[in-house]
Amino acid sequence: MTIISRRIALGLPLVALAAPALVRPASGQPAWPSRPIRLVVPYAPGGTTDVMARLVAEQIGQRLGQPVIVENRPGAGATIGAAMVAQAEPDGLTLLMSNSGSHGVSPSLYPTLSYDPMRDFTHVALVVTSPSVLVVTKGHPAQDMAQFIAHVRRAGEIDFAVSGVGSSSHLTGVRLGLALGVRVLAVPYRGAGPAMTDTIAGVVPAMMDSLPSAAQHINSGSVRALAVSSATRSNRFPNLPTLQESGVDVVNSAWFGISGPAGLPAPIVTRLAAVIRESLAQPAMITRFEDLTGAPPPESTPESYTEFVRSEIASFAPIVRAAGINPT
Repeated sequence: MTIISRRIALGLPLVALAAPALVRPASGQPAWPSRPIRLVVPYAPGGTTDVMARLVAEQIGQRLGQPVIVENRPGAGATIGAAMVAQAEPDGLTLLMSNSGSHGVSPSLYPTLSYDPMRDFTHVALVVTSPSVLVVTKGHPAQDMAQFIAHVRRAGEIDFAVSGVGSSSHLTGVRLGLALGVRVLAVPYRGAGPAMTDTIAGVVPAMMDSLPSAAQHINSGSVRALAVSSATRSNRFPNLPTLQESGVDVVNSAWFGISGPAGLPAPIVTRLAAVIRESLAQPAMITRFEDLTGAPPPESTPESYTEFVRSEIASFAPIVRAAGINPT
């Protein structure tokens, strides 16, 4: 079956495809990629990870000459999908949208995690970072971050909704509470949608959410945004200060990248990293990423992403302990 007929069968859009650059492995082995690639997203469809994965998958598929099929395997804080990829053959045909949940938080959150986030994976490239944003209900007394800080210090606690236990947004809120010296009362929901619904309704006074998820509600005026957790302001909301600018020493972002099973052959890693880099450098992709996350795609190599994952594991560990999170 030709590339074009395969794309028609899969319901994918027809686009002009460059001649595929195949990786020639050891003698007797088929060229890579010899068939469609599976990109596992360890979250449900429609979320930030899923949206970003599909954008990148389309671009990678064009350059490799094979479709990259996104497969959603949600559950257990992103560890179900991650464990599946850890056990896959290292042939470059099964990849993972690794992320701050599966590879940053989970190693500290789950004492019986079935995989080692470093030993059992080949990390290829960091694809996107996405800050959290603190929003409050329209009726909240705080009009800005300074007033919010004064409010929670008077109350002695910070009460906010999060999309799930151990999520990046959850731990950003924990870090905020620790920095302010107040008790943290995080209310976990099964996803950002239900959490935002209750925040808009005033069931909870505030929410820590990913910026792409909260953007439409900020724009509509359903909630009031106070600050973002990134190191610099968001290009999408340039008037919104960072937590650091607001006097709170907290910087934290969710992140997503592409990884494969341990033992992924070096020629495949090199080619895949180059294709991801080429894909993210496209003007249309840069614009799309800025629209969704407020920042362009990060620059990354297999080496830098590997060290980034290692540093994030170490960074999240004390926060998970301080939060006393029980995943069950």
